[in-house]
Amino acid sequence: MEYEWKPDEQGLQQILQLLKSLSPRTPPRREPCNKYPFRGPSRSLPRGPPLSPKLEQLNQYPDFNNYLIFVLTKLKSEDEPTRSLSGLILKNNVKAHFHNFPNGVTDFIKSECLNNIGDSSPLIRATVGILITTIASKGELQNWPELLPKLCSLLDSEDYNTCEGAFGALQKICEDSAEILDSDVLDRPLNIMIPKFLQFFKHSSPKIRSHAVACVNQFIISRTQALMLHIDSFIENLFALAGDEEPEVRKNVCRALVMLLEVRMDRLLPHMHNIVEYMLQRTQDQDENVALEACEFWLTLAEQPICKDVLCRHLSKLIPVLVNGMKYSEIDIILLKGDVEEDEAIPDSEQDIRPRFHRSRTVAQQHDEDGIEEEEDDDDELDDDDTISDWNLRKCSAAALDVLANVFRDELLPHILPLLKELLFHPEWVVKESGILVLGAIAEGCMQGMIPYLPELIPHLIQCLSDKKALVRSITCWTLSRYAHWVVSQPPDTYLKPLMTELLKRILDSNKRVQEAACSAFATLEEEACTELVPYLAYILDTLVFAFSKYQHKNLLILYDAIGTLADSVGHHLNKPEYIQMLMPPLIQKWNMLKDEDKDLFPLLECLSSVATALQSGFLPYCEPVYQRCVNLVQKTLAQAMLHNAQPDQYEAPDKDFMIVALDLLSGLAEGLGGNIEQLVARSNILTLMYQCMQDKMPEVRQSSFALLGDLTKACFQHVKPCIADFMPILGTNLNPEFISVCNNATWAIGEISIQMGIEMQPYIPMVLHQLVEIINRPNTPKTLLENTAITIGRLGYVCPQEVAPMLQQFIRPWCTSLRNIRDNEEKDSAFRGICTMISVNPSGVIQDFIFFCDAVASWISPKDDLRDMFCKILHGFKNQVGDENWRRFSDQFPLPLKERLAAYYGSMLGNVLTSGAFVGGNLSPITTPHWM
Repeated sequence: MEYEWKPDEQGLQQILQLLKSLSPRTPPRREPCNKYPFRGPSRSLPRGPPLSPKLEQLNQYPDFNNYLIFVLTKLKSEDEPTRSLSGLILKNNVKAHFHNFPNGVTDFIKSECLNNIGDSSPLIRATVGILITTIASKGELQNWPELLPKLCSLLDSEDYNTCEGAFGALQKICEDSAEILDSDVLDRPLNIMIPKFLQFFKHSSPKIRSHAVACVNQFIISRTQALMLHIDSFIENLFALAGDEEPEVRKNVCRALVMLLEVRMDRLLPHMHNIVEYMLQRTQDQDENVALEACEFWLTLAEQPICKDVLCRHLSKLIPVLVNGMKYSEIDIILLKGDVEEDEAIPDSEQDIRPRFHRSRTVAQQHDEDGIEEEEDDDDELDDDDTISDWNLRKCSAAALDVLANVFRDELLPHILPLLKELLFHPEWVVKESGILVLGAIAEGCMQGMIPYLPELIPHLIQCLSDKKALVRSITCWTLSRYAHWVVSQPPDTYLKPLMTELLKRILDSNKRVQEAACSAFATLEEEACTELVPYLAYILDTLVFAFSKYQHKNLLILYDAIGTLADSVGHHLNKPEYIQMLMPPLIQKWNMLKDEDKDLFPLLECLSSVATALQSGFLPYCEPVYQRCVNLVQKTLAQAMLHNAQPDQYEAPDKDFMIVALDLLSGLAEGLGGNIEQLVARSNILTLMYQCMQDKMPEVRQSSFALLGDLTKACFQHVKPCIADFMPILGTNLNPEFISVCNNATWAIGEISIQMGIEMQPYIPMVLHQLVEIINRPNTPKTLLENTAITIGRLGYVCPQEVAPMLQQFIRPWCTSLRNIRDNEEKDSAFRGICTMISVNPSGVIQDFIFFCDAVASWISPKDDLRDMFCKILHGFKNQVGDENWRRFSDQFPLPLKERLAAYYGSMLGNVLTSGAFVGGNLSPITTPHWM
């Protein structure tokens, strides 16, 4: 029986009055579901009106939602924005309280939606569609069985509005509920829906054709079976629409082809030449949305193994198209306020400031060739104009050129260099600016081929840092940062000094965008130059500290990063009274101004962590309040989390980033202050708090707490030791390489604890050893984790050789290959002492892989005398065991650099002839030798 409801006239007038007072007079937009993997930042859309106190009050009345649906669907005399707003408020109520709606209200809303899906107003149809998909996504697809059949049947209506309204609603449902549509829960409706959608690809209305393609597109990435059964028909229909006059249809065709490239390359391959030609046309489409969608094709194709074969014949056409797409459009320049040169005095609005996410501390080893090894570093993205938060054609073209440069390397240069010559010296600033962006985009992939041109190009770019257009100055900062590695490899006076001088001027630029770009570029330069910057520290600090007084909110956060990176790069060279006096007062002033709830604490705490580590004892005067505040932040966050877990309805979940950043700063303090932190630890409950943090559900919290455990173990083990029996089982359970950074830090902490515990480590070996051996033998394990695992196994073997040595044969080969490239240091020293001790306990464990041990020994530049003696003893023992003749045959196959290295260090003892093979069960048989660098 249909639910009958009529409004009270007075109540209706009240609600209309309220709606008119709230009406933003803008069409409804719904939040994006992000089902399609955009590479750009997600677009933020209005979420309907904010809930006023009056609205919240009206929500107490059971039939308030009846009034809202009544205004939307029945009050056709009312203006459209008011009716639509009523629907959007109802949508918000559905999201928040739908399961509390009385049955009659729910049924009334559902029937009104279906009866009005064909409203004559596009705005009302869109609002009804949004309402339908919101109800459906609240689990109501199961409880509204007539919805999908009804909408599908309405597609066949001869009334255009009804067909379009139904298709609009179906498109939204496909976007929001794709997973459940492809499940047994609903008896797989897609088996009927997808063939139905394909019929509408040839509909006379462009809007309907666009809806039809968009609906099917939702099921490509998930390889939905119902679509895969019709894949050839789908592709054929797409090709038929390739030249459609409607931009929205062309956009959806391009989007489909991009996704098919990822999931059904086999079906596209026979047509690939034509598809590439088509995408070249569409990348130049007059409609920028179509061009952007087509440009995604090159990004996706670059990730496919066939990219080089497919594109090599098309580069001469493709490269100019991408380069042309890298120019700012007129609308870009308006949005970026490209004509505003000086804006440093204008305060930032809060929406200018993107949320920051703290990257938890990860412990890594030092390498001979390039300092600290990072697993992945995404800081070098094409982020030249991030205040246009939308992914646009310029960014996509630049990203595509970047990835193609990495595929084709220097083969790209014949197509790029003639264009660059013209662009870089062009009189129009927009063209010149795009040339500078091109030069930055190809830096990584084409670096070798660009080297001959850099002595001319780098001075030209340094000159461009003084260009009168702010957008030229800002992109030049970014491009120069992409060549920082080469700049630093040259004599410092040639390029480094002039570049640094000009970048520091740009850090104090009168334009905020240039300040930001210069700060970021300078941070990259700091990472590359490291201690090369020490002679200029006073000048650098002078500039960075002056920027504190000059910068608005957003750039201050980037300035913290530049200071933190400087501290990481120059280390203890910063620990001079005059530098400390310049740097610390402004940092502490900011620290005192910020409240505990302020997210600006994140970058400041990160910065202070680096500064504390670099200043070492120089940080002592500032350490107590900083330490105490960090402990308080951890304690407050844990307390809030406990309240939330006990009563989630009453207490909000805390933002655990506060705790993570505080733990990382405590690590920085422990590392910098060493034993000086002992008193602070003694007077606080940090170890109790760490015990809780180590068991937190959030991996990043555990990651940071294990880093702190390792640092406190090194700094003041007397306070850590009483907790070891509680900590070790937790460390053992976190040796799970599924969480790489957590596992890495837990592994490192175990190694540090073992050195302090010595023989007392014995009872804990069974808790950790098998997992560590498993990790070191696991394929595709990241280098940092392998190195830390090898060092920890070595250290465990050093303090408890009898317990670890029996497993030697299971890990000796990956152990040796993992540690051959890290620098000589204390950690490597203790690990190698451990391996030597284990070999003396179980010599047969190394026999089969002895060549790998020789290679690892040769990786030492200057081992301590007693460690060198241990190496000699093992090498000599092996030689004596096999005899001179076998040793000569064994050493005949050594790679030359290994032979020379061993001869130089151990030749007198081993004789003059050295080579490779392995001693296996009394016979010498050749084995694969490790790559010698």
